Amino acid sequence: MEDQEMQLKVRRVTDKFTESMYVLANEPSVALYRLQEHVRRSLPELVQHKTDMQSWEEQSQGAIYTVEYACSAVKSMTNSSMYFKNIDSLLRQAITMKEQISNSQGRSPLVSAPHAPSTSS
Repeated sequence: MEDQEMQLKVRRVTDKFTESMYVLANEPSVALYRLQEHVRRSLPELVQHKTDMQSWEEQSQGAIYTVEYACSAVKSMTNSSMYFKNIDSLLRQAITMKEQISNSQGRSPLVSAPHAPSTSS
């Protein structure tokens, strides 16, 4: 009986040892399977986030370029105030000259309005 009892105990020990070895051997595979499962689930969402971020970056770069261009245009306009003053001065001079010419034509008897050719036959 002792022999059978010993065999039963040995069998239990070897079964437990075999089961432990099986679990230890398969544990990395289970872990890798879980990782693969996680990647398959989360990868499409991560790709979508990446494309969204790239799109937002492009839009932001476009907006930054527009703002910088507008700022440079405003700066160049403030630098051109002397040109506008010069144009204003020239326009005032032109208006004064035109008034002088109009006044001198109205007073001078030598200068007359051109006559239209007569069409009588």
